[in-house]
Amino acid sequence: MKPQTVHVDTTSPTPPYEQVRSQLADLILGGYLAADARLPSVRQLATDLGLAPGTVARAYRELESAGLIRSRRGAGTRVTPPQDRGRREEEMLAEAARAYIAAGRSLGADDERLHVALRAALRAEQAELGAPSGGDP
Repeated sequence: MKPQTVHVDTTSPTPPYEQVRSQLADLILGGYLAADARLPSVRQLATDLGLAPGTVARAYRELESAGLIRSRRGAGTRVTPPQDRGRREEEMLAEAARAYIAAGRSLGADDERLHVALRAALRAEQAELGAPSGGDP
């Protein structure tokens, strides 16, 4: 079983904020931190880990951007329920799709060229992974 604590290795080449972010993400996604569980304040976690508050704040911002936590003044920072995470992931995927379309349109691509390029990219990814194709997108 994975420990439910966060540790920072000051000798690691991985920046401290990324260590905090990835460990908290693992705890959340692994179910070790339940939905609506309250996380320590930025200052408290920074003090506990011997880090600057800005380091922990950056980790929290990135977790919030990923839809894993939410921060509200007066309510603290809490783990986002899985159904809310799913909505956030769908929003992020839709945003990425809009960016892809905009980039393609700027190159003069029509719908068919966008579909062809996407299918080719998916096939190339599958070939790199050595996995069977998931079907025609």
